[in-house]
Amino acid sequence: MYFAGALLAIVIATTVLSTRVESAEAASEEVLRVCADPDNLPFSNKAGEGFENKIAEALAKDLKRRVEYTYFPQRMGFVRNTLRKKDPTSLQFLCDVIIGVPKGYELTATTRSYMRSTYTLLFVNRDELTAVKTADELTKLPPAKLKSLRIGVFAQSPGSDWLLRNGLIEQAVMYAAQSGDPEENPAHIIGRDLAAGKIDVGIVWGPIAGYLIQHHAGEQKWRAAPFATDPTIKFDYEISMGVRFGEKQWQNTVDTWIGEHQPQIDTILTSFRVPLLDASGAVMQTNLESGT
Repeated sequence: MYFAGALLAIVIATTVLSTRVESAEAASEEVLRVCADPDNLPFSNKAGEGFENKIAEALAKDLKRRVEYTYFPQRMGFVRNTLRKKDPTSLQFLCDVIIGVPKGYELTATTRSYMRSTYTLLFVNRDELTAVKTADELTKLPPAKLKSLRIGVFAQSPGSDWLLRNGLIEQAVMYAAQSGDPEENPAHIIGRDLAAGKIDVGIVWGPIAGYLIQHHAGEQKWRAAPFATDPTIKFDYEISMGVRFGEKQWQNTVDTWIGEHQPQIDTILTSFRVPLLDASGAVMQTNLESGT
């Protein structure tokens, strides 16, 4: 009798769990649950103004779903508190896809890449910098001018490695890789300090440079010079979408959508002036000056 009772309890528990899972799957057919940062333009924000918001909306439309977000600052603990976290009542995961993660990201399964971009220099387009069309050309400035530049860079980034290689680290204005303030992000920091004249040049991820150029309204124009692909420093990265490990069917669904809608995604990205790289590593986006 004991074993029969135990078996019955297992059957009942399994049935309840199965019902909850089936309910979750039914709900997922109506809702695209997206894990996102609430204040991290140009990527995402609560107002839906980032390019990741726009890509999520396009994905949801084609899947005939509506978008719902789980927000958490995209820093340490992001995946744990979004993609991997369950609601204690429904047992559903809070969200099902991260729109932007590096291809091969170790914390999620990843789709095919939909974007390849590169780090860039961002600077006020002063007379002495007009000849700088690529990042390497900065090092060709007259030594006195080069040594006078204050260069904003984030710690543990390709930019800091580049400064070290070129003997420019003493001119670095170094920022923490992650701020403890959830309302701060790289675009805020670099944009504010460049506008205030605290730095002459910033080294930032390409989408951030494009966004700051697009929204700069000052009298002096801002311009970006991209880093070329490099054999020793990784400047360019492919960006994919992140899903949970083991959810192969869902991963395939998102992967297929990306493959079928790459031109639409590219249109969204270029509207944000993201410097995109082609298969050979050449920059395709050339509109990298404010006021144009």
